[in-house]
Amino acid sequence: MKEIIGVRFRPNGKIYYFDPQNFEVEAGSFVIVETARGVEYGKVVLGRREVEEGKITASLKPIIRIATEDDTRRYEDNKKKSKRAFGICLEKIAKHKLDMKLIEAEYTFDNNKVLFYFTADRRIDFRELVKDLASVFKTRIELRQIGVRDETKMVGGIGICGRELCCNKHLSEFVPVSIKMAKEQNLSLNPTKISGVCGRLMCCLKHEQDTYEYLNEKLPNVGDFVRTIDGNKGEVMSVNVLRQKVKIVVTDKDDNKEVMEYPVAELKFKPKRRKNSERLSAEEYKALEALEDKGGKSKFDD
Repeated sequence: MKEIIGVRFRPNGKIYYFDPQNFEVEAGSFVIVETARGVEYGKVVLGRREVEEGKITASLKPIIRIATEDDTRRYEDNKKKSKRAFGICLEKIAKHKLDMKLIEAEYTFDNNKVLFYFTADRRIDFRELVKDLASVFKTRIELRQIGVRDETKMVGGIGICGRELCCNKHLSEFVPVSIKMAKEQNLSLNPTKISGVCGRLMCCLKHEQDTYEYLNEKLPNVGDFVRTIDGNKGEVMSVNVLRQKVKIVVTDKDDNKEVMEYPVAELKFKPKRRKNSERLSAEEYKALEALEDKGGKSKFDD
């Protein structure tokens, strides 16, 4: 077992583990630590706890010190400097006529580097821009191209549900989201209805996926034939996953058809491997596949 603390460098960023050493560190306090980007100022979000060494994938670095008032002032000053750097970079981008959208500028705590995050539809040759920025800031410059999900996470916004975006509010890491999840939840496969602000499939599809998978296992497929406890036999017309009810088409002796609804507990059927009843055209499938995001790592939380 190894004693660790969890530190976050962004309000909604990934949690990194560090060795607390002999410092009295509690959740909510601020610390100075050394990272791959250099010395950084972070907030402790997980207090001292023990974890198995096998769960720690990277080498555990010790914290340097608990943040002082001077450290906090320096951190606040860096945020102000980052806003000015953002404005200057916008001017330089316009000067060099580059087809890129600047998202955020950020100083490292030790002022050893200025990072600029941007999005673009293609690769950008920004070598001249870097030289221009280096002559202004007199420090190392790094331009990092990020994806649309990263952009939305940084900028934030309101989703179609009327709440703050999950990625900006509480998701520390992106999770892969697939079309299968939308199908499993019986959602409309209209891209405009299942895509988020970023243009990718909504992250919240993952939130309820486990529940839908569990409930769907108890239901027959549409098109299956089932028998009810009162002796009727019919073909499944539709299922209500959350209510666990099934509508079946029952045919009587006079070939009259009637739609009846039963709780799944009152039906007898042979469980089968779930099949995909949604048939898509090549154009529809291609449009939906473009919404999928199979990556789970944020590009600006390294």
